[in-house]
Amino acid sequence: MATDSDAAAGADEREAITVYSDYVCPFCYLGRRSLSRYQETREEPLGIDWHPFDLRAGQRGPDGEIDHDADTGKGDEYYEQARENVRRLQAEYGADEMELELATEVDSLPAQVVSVRVRETAPDAWLAFDEAVFDALWLEGRDIGDRDVLADIAAEVEGLGAGVVDEALGDDDLRERVTDMFDAARRRGVSGVPTFAYDGHAARGAVPPEQLERLVEGV
Repeated sequence: MATDSDAAAGADEREAITVYSDYVCPFCYLGRRSLSRYQETREEPLGIDWHPFDLRAGQRGPDGEIDHDADTGKGDEYYEQARENVRRLQAEYGADEMELELATEVDSLPAQVVSVRVRETAPDAWLAFDEAVFDALWLEGRDIGDRDVLADIAAEVEGLGAGVVDEALGDDDLRERVTDMFDAARRRGVSGVPTFAYDGHAARGAVPPEQLERLVEGV
């Protein structure tokens, strides 16, 4: 049975940084902005070994649906601080075009299920799909938990088609494997995202390009 790591290896044999992320996390979007800046400074390409993570795990019921009334332990003060941090990083990473600061009502599980399917079956198209999902949510304010939105995104990515969405979301075994990937990330000690890992070391948060350079190159 293929895993996310197997798919990543098949998709990209070059040097890669491991990235744990959830599409509904604004800091994951901003962290990818930072990573792109670092990648642009390198002489050798640096791929992405992507692992999905579920920020909403504590709110999911037995049916997998999110209970928006569940107590997350995060109050107004937490969210206001998060917004302030997003605004600061928007300015730092040139992301002023972001439509949203937070996406607390959006469920990313459908997008992550489709993304895993794309990674496994059309690896050359995965990065474009991944970036398009991030852009659809954070730049356009679209609900990436909606099947039709995901189909529109997939249809616009070269090498994909809208059909991949129905195939992925209709695959109960795939959904279970994605849930197992979430659990595996937590067993590895990942408790928040984005988390960047390389050669036994890790950095958490939308850290600046210079910190990613130190993580990967040790400088």
